[in-house]
This record gives sequence, structure tokens and C-alpha cells, in this order.
Amino acid sequence: MKKYTLPFYTKLSLVMIGLIASGYVAVWGKEILAPLVLAFLFSVLLFPLSRFFERRLRFPRSLSSLLSVVLLVVFILLVLFSVGTQISALTRDWPQFQSQVGEALGQLREWLQRRFHLSMEKQLSYLHMATDNMLSSGGTVIGQTVLSASTVFLFFIFTLIYTFFLLFYRSLLVRFLVALFREEHTPVVYEVIEQVQYIIKKYVVGLFFEMCLVAALTTGLLWILGVKYAPLLGLITGIFNLVPYIGIFTALLLSVLITFATVSAGKALVVAIAILLVHTLDSNVLMPRIVGSQVKINALVTVIGVVVGEMLWGIAGMFLSIPVIAIFKIVFDRVEDTKAWGLLLGEDHHHHAKKPVLAFPRRRRPRT
Repeated sequence: MKKYTLPFYTKLSLVMIGLIASGYVAVWGKEILAPLVLAFLFSVLLFPLSRFFERRLRFPRSLSSLLSVVLLVVFILLVLFSVGTQISALTRDWPQFQSQVGEALGQLREWLQRRFHLSMEKQLSYLHMATDNMLSSGGTVIGQTVLSASTVFLFFIFTLIYTFFLLFYRSLLVRFLVALFREEHTPVVYEVIEQVQYIIKKYVVGLFFEMCLVAALTTGLLWILGVKYAPLLGLITGIFNLVPYIGIFTALLLSVLITFATVSAGKALVVAIAILLVHTLDSNVLMPRIVGSQVKINALVTVIGVVVGEMLWGIAGMFLSIPVIAIFKIVFDRVEDTKAWGLLLGEDHHHHAKKPVLAFPRRRRPRT
């Protein structure tokens, strides 16, 4: 039977239609898909623990899945408690914060008067206008804040529920994926499932260790330099560093503002230099060895993925973009017609020795 090949413009049109449809579905189903993708990452991470409870302790699957999710919640609460403890210590310096900000605003007003010949009366009038506008929209801001807090809480609850069901029905999901394709494709399906499990588990674990190392390095360096609230700034840097490229600059801005408001401008500059040094070490040593060895995605695709993820799903999309791209790359590399897209997502190995773009274990049937 003669194989029919579609023209290039037809393939390009189908790809564009597929991208537009996927983007529309991602935006329309954000409330379902975003927690579901995060739950998938958690379930892959908790899969060895759940299997340990089932095989070694002889727990039923429902109990092992529930216990794994409970342990995850305990870990998250411990992290939030650590951050909350540091923030509560920061609130004790609120009078100093007000004094520091007031002094900085006074210096800013004097500089504006000298530089732009803007009198104090005009500055105060502009300030009053801005204050009135803020007060008039205060109800809207408060309402949006409460809505955002409730949205985050519901997102977290549904993520935990989805994680439990993904662990509980994992065998059913694997059988569904196998039955979805023809029988001759079964080995490839099992291989893709196994590789996705392997890469996502290594990526999430590596990301966690990288977060801990960055937080510890930042805390230790700031403590040596005598910076106040070094543990808090270290935790902020480590947590925000989970978002590629953008997170570290957000942590830098927050750390500089906190240090400036509670200590001095000189210490704020020291904090900025210290965080940039840690970021340089992380980008050139920690990231390539811990995380980069698991997910070989080029920097251009990473940046575009982070931006598109933020446009589609907000902050959650920024974090989830990299593992989602990694999953797509695994699938693209295994399907003959999409290998070119897998090549586009990966790094350039033209000048290196021949070695696989993604290092996988030898093929075997995934354990469920």
C-alpha cells in the first residue's frame, strides 16, 4: 500500500491549529489542568513511597496512597511554618521599617526638588491624589486579595485530591494508555511511560535538593556577612529559585527591599551581591549537575516555556512549564514523525561526542 505524504504547508497548518487548540484548552481548563499536572508530579514523586507501604508494610493501596499524601502535606506545612516563623520575627521590626521608609522618602523628595525643581507642595499634592485613588480602589484590592487566597487554598486542596486518585488508580491509567494505541505500539508506550516516570522523579528530586542547597548557601553567606534575617532571605531565595531565570531576580528584589527597610542601603547592596554570587554558582555548577543532567532542554525553549506558562496558568504555569516540556520531549523523541520537534527542544550536541539527549535506564516494563 502506497504511503501518502502530506505537503509541508498542510503539516504546518495542522501544527498551528493544534497549538491554538491546545492553548485554548489550557486556558479554558486552567482550574482543572493546572492542579492535575502538579498532582501528576507529586504522584510520580510519591510513587516509591506508596509502593513501599504496599509491598513492605502490606498496606492496601487506598491506605498507602492516603498516607503518602498526608506525609506530603506534613512536609509542606513544615516549610510554611519555617517561613512563617521568620516572617513573624520580621514584623517585630515594623517601627524600624516605617522609620527607614520615611527617611528614604524624605531623601527622595529632596532629590526631586533639587533635580527637577519640584516643590514640596506639588509633591504632596501628587501624593494625596495617589492616596485618594488607592483608597477609592481599596475595596477592590481587598476583595481580589481574599479571592486570590481562596483560589490558592482550593488549588492546593484539589491538587492533593488529584494526587491521591492518581496514586490509587495508577494501574488503571497505565492500562488505559496501553489500550489507547495499537498492539504493535505497546512496547513504545511502556517505554514512554517508564521514561516519563524516571525523568519527572529525577527532576523533582533534583529540584528539591537544588532548592535546599541554594537556601543553605544563601543563608550561610549572609550570616557570615552579618546580614539580618539571613535564614528568611535564604528561604526566599531557595523557594523562588524553583522558577527558572525569573524566580532568582524576584528573590533578589524582595531580599534587597527587606534588608533596605530593616537595616541600611549598604547592607542591601551586600545582599544583592551575595545573591548574585549564589545564583552564578547555582547556574554554572549546581543546576547543570543536579537538575540539568536530568532534563536536557535548551535555554531558549526554557525561557519561552516559562513566559508562556505564566500567560496560561500564572505562577503555577511558570513552575510546571519545564516538566511539561520535558514530557513532550520524551514523547517527541519516541515518535518517528515528531523527532524533529524533540530535536528543537533539546540542546545542541553537534560539537560534542555522540551521546543521548536524555539518559534513560534500560527498557523494562514500568512498575505500577
